[in-house]
Amino acid sequence: MSVGETAASVQYEQQTSARGDLELSGDEHRRLTLYAQGFLGAAARRGGVPGMLRRVRAVQLDTISVLARSHELVAYARLGPVGRDAVETAYWPIGGLPPRMGGSRPPSPLATKPQTFEYWAHAACILPIEDWPYYAWRRRAFVAQGQRWHRVSEQACGEVLARLRDEGPLTATQLGGAKAGGPWWDWSEVKIAAEWLLDTGRAVCVRRTGWRRVYDLPERAIPKELLETDPTDAQCLTHLVGTTARALGVATHADLIEYQRLNGRGLHIRDGEALDAAAEEAGLTPVTVPGAKKPVRAWADPIALAWLAAGGRGTHRTTLLSPFDSLVWDRKRTLRMFGYRHLFEPYVPKEKRERGYFTMPLLAGGQIVGWVDPARSGQTLIARNLLMEKPAAVAPMARALAEAAQWAGCSNVSIERTAPTELWQPLATALHALGV
Repeated sequence: MSVGETAASVQYEQQTSARGDLELSGDEHRRLTLYAQGFLGAAARRGGVPGMLRRVRAVQLDTISVLARSHELVAYARLGPVGRDAVETAYWPIGGLPPRMGGSRPPSPLATKPQTFEYWAHAACILPIEDWPYYAWRRRAFVAQGQRWHRVSEQACGEVLARLRDEGPLTATQLGGAKAGGPWWDWSEVKIAAEWLLDTGRAVCVRRTGWRRVYDLPERAIPKELLETDPTDAQCLTHLVGTTARALGVATHADLIEYQRLNGRGLHIRDGEALDAAAEEAGLTPVTVPGAKKPVRAWADPIALAWLAAGGRGTHRTTLLSPFDSLVWDRKRTLRMFGYRHLFEPYVPKEKRERGYFTMPLLAGGQIVGWVDPARSGQTLIARNLLMEKPAAVAPMARALAEAAQWAGCSNVSIERTAPTELWQPLATALHALGV
């Protein structure tokens, strides 16, 4: 039994299930997740952006940019007003890239060493470079499944690989253009080829430039020791289950599947026994957490349990969350844990939206206590629509808006609509007191 398991069993010796698993309350479940995700305690800010990525293991990418793009907001939510250039550089080092790729010469060996790669996890995500071998399972699954909605010839794939070998890293534009001339999903043949090569591991993306993927050869971009590691599918599952449970603090079968989309994008994991075997092999601790009707079995990080057993102390982060943040991207889990119904409505017609285009939940005191649909006009952050669950949420909403405005380069905050309406004036007063 590990230190964490021992500590947890001492504190909770009266709270065990009939099967002997440690029973966690809903509050303990939530605190463990906030700690693991980097929203509770000083340890969350150690290591800066790289440390944050290695804590959550996956940062979702999306093209929508309101205050900033989601991958920037994820770092900001945990670390505070870290420089946006520092965030980008931590994800995608640019030193040593040729000028045509937005880089400069001479290169710094440390700066050019890839720290991340892009691949399919919960969605298209930035992932720690050391996890490259453990997505071989999904790469093999793509090969076995065959091409998806886009089809491309092996000849086209060979031509793209030849260009990458001869010319070095290239974007789809440099390969000949990403679009075929129709709608946004109407990809060109070279774009389809490059993406299929990425899916199957014959190409890799470890950098972006101007928001465009830069395709490269794995043998040139992935460190040799990682490239030569060839885990079995079972070993991949064990690694991903272990890192996911540690990223969440505690995870049910459904949580594990959703975080990594183990039942999609080539994978078809629905077997609880396989997940349990992987969790046990990964050194996780069996627990139960509250379910809709009865306790549900889950797996917890022993280190997080030890932190909880020692008192689980730390300061809560007050912040606005990207709707793509890993704390809330699983809507069922978010509802279960926070009682918050998460909505994402940019593709809903404007007149039919319930909240807004890019609704950002407000996290304060370890709870989701409101939300805001922000926009920007010049130097003003506009709160187009926002809700505060109770008057006590006014102060954290004001602090979160003021900090986000400053980080995004805005000097003012304008409030358009609040719910309840009687909290508009208290919020305006609180914002004025904060200088925005």
